[in-house]
Amino acid sequence: MNPGSGLVESLLPLPVLLPLLGAGTALVLAGRPTAQRAVSVGVLTAVVAISAVLLAGSVHGPRVVTVGSWPAPLGITLVADQLSTIMLLTSMTVTLLVLLYAIGQGTSDDDTRTPVSIFHPTYLVLAAGVANAFLSGDLFNLYVGFEVLLMASYVLLTLGGTRARVRAGLTYVVVNVLSSLVFLIGIALVYAAVGTLNLAQIAVRMSSVPPGTQLAIHLVLLTAFGIKAAVFPLSAWLPDSYPTAAAPVTAVFAGLLTKVGVYSIIRTQTLLFPGSGVTDDVLLVAALATMVIGALGAIAQEDLKRVLSFTLVAHIGYMVFGVALATPAGVGAAIFYVVHHITVQATLFCVAGLVERVGGSTSTTRLAGLAAASPVLAVLYFVPAVNLGGIPPLSGFIGKLGLVEAGVQDGSVLAWLLVGGSVLTSLLTLYVMAKVWVLAFWRPADQLPAPTTEDEDQDTDDDGRYPVLIGAGPARDGRGAPAYSGELLGSPSARADRRERVALPALMTGATVALVTVGVALTVVAGPLYGLADSAAADLTARTPYISAVFAQSVDTRVAR
Repeated sequence: MNPGSGLVESLLPLPVLLPLLGAGTALVLAGRPTAQRAVSVGVLTAVVAISAVLLAGSVHGPRVVTVGSWPAPLGITLVADQLSTIMLLTSMTVTLLVLLYAIGQGTSDDDTRTPVSIFHPTYLVLAAGVANAFLSGDLFNLYVGFEVLLMASYVLLTLGGTRARVRAGLTYVVVNVLSSLVFLIGIALVYAAVGTLNLAQIAVRMSSVPPGTQLAIHLVLLTAFGIKAAVFPLSAWLPDSYPTAAAPVTAVFAGLLTKVGVYSIIRTQTLLFPGSGVTDDVLLVAALATMVIGALGAIAQEDLKRVLSFTLVAHIGYMVFGVALATPAGVGAAIFYVVHHITVQATLFCVAGLVERVGGSTSTTRLAGLAAASPVLAVLYFVPAVNLGGIPPLSGFIGKLGLVEAGVQDGSVLAWLLVGGSVLTSLLTLYVMAKVWVLAFWRPADQLPAPTTEDEDQDTDDDGRYPVLIGAGPARDGRGAPAYSGELLGSPSARADRRERVALPALMTGATVALVTVGVALTVVAGPLYGLADSAAADLTARTPYISAVFAQSVDTRVAR
């Protein structure tokens, strides 16, 4: 680290180092799940606390560390500005709570088919990759962060080794390897054009590059980041990949992985290529298509996980909308919405895992009476669902209102189209979340149609067992719906008439309650949080604070110390 650095600078590398050290420790402790869980929880708790300190320190200006004390731009630079620390604190908080959810699920299931000894090290490596991507001040180090988190995600996505997971994992791997290849090409073009990969120095030198070359480089990088962020038309891979994974894996993917792509787009648009009218217009069109097509796709789905996957795509469009406006108001609203969406989307996927546990399925055609079977689960779904739909005064409404106001202030035709698209997408999201509520939670259990032979075939797991649920009415007799027990029974004939309320696993429920609480807390602290997002946006659009902080670590400055 840098000579004479303060407390904040001393802590800056730890969000990357601690998870890596924890992953190594957890791997050594393979076969001792209790010790692995303690290491994982302890490491991520420390990272959350450090992230809070970094956020407090970044309010007074970006904090910079040059790894190994090599001066910028020669060494790898880590930068904690307001954007990166907001993203870091939010993502690590969600990562910790989802880990607790996963521990609760593993404890409750005692699932020997899932290699727990691999889960914890891989999960910590994923956290390290996300932290490295957010804190990186170097384009190639950003690529390394992407690759670290993606390699970990490949393992997590296929845990359990079912046919569906392996098939989805192959699609996920192919698409992300392609995006990484495009990113590498972009890195090579940047280095050929400006002779450096330090983000601050690229920002200084890029202005001397011919406009046509700038545009080509910009489009290549946006393509790579657009694939990772699931921006339409580069988003087709996501709805087929996420629903097959285990609930905690899907939750952390939905909360974090696409947001790393969004973060990269924000950094690219504001620091490296500010005021690029052509790409701003391209992003506005892409944002509109992402919102509307994602929302329409969600309406067409019957499975809750696929519904949430499509709404995830749709709401990426809101973030791209704010960034593409290229104004402090638009970027600030986008940052606020990212924080909201990380929390709410991860919460809903955790709720989907509880729905599957209580109902034995996530298909709304095979769910009913969940509100009666588990009132707690009904509340846990309802709060984040209406938040995602943008019901006032929740944080989803505040973020969308900020984006609409920024679009109105812009006043261009495209901006007004995006304003209309934002309102339409919000209404469509509210409709689809209400549809799930009516069918799965509110509909009486005895109104559930009897499943067909095809439905039963779809319900079987790879080992031929049938997942079934509580509260779906009388045993199948040719007239009514089958009873759902929430257990894996040997055959459809084993389904019995059970109407008692379900006791949810304590730790899974507690973690989900904590996520819901964080989502509601964003509404309570919306004023200060929005002010922080606006301050981050002002620094981003000004660019000077970031560049000056990095080059304060020059050779001359460090010798003077």
